[in-house]
Amino acid sequence: MNRRTCYFAGRVQGVGFRYTTQNIAMQFNVRGYVRNTADGRVELVMEGPDDQMDGVIASLQSRMGEYIKSVNMHSSPATGEFEQFSVRG
Repeated sequence: MNRRTCYFAGRVQGVGFRYTTQNIAMQFNVRGYVRNTADGRVELVMEGPDDQMDGVIASLQSRMGEYIKSVNMHSSPATGEFEQFSVRG
């Protein structure tokens, strides 16, 4: 199991991006959170099998791609700190 941290830039705040992300994530075997950042981006942190995280990203880009200008993503070892997937402030 791995961890991915993704930063989405573009017109990603105020368009339902976090709740769409949560709805998508709940369809996959991932845990973590999504939140707005002070600089106007959206941060997605998730842990799970790589294929499941790939599915979340692909579905999110399919549903919200018109709002996304760029994605900065990096992987690291999973910490196991999340019990579910949630939306944070």
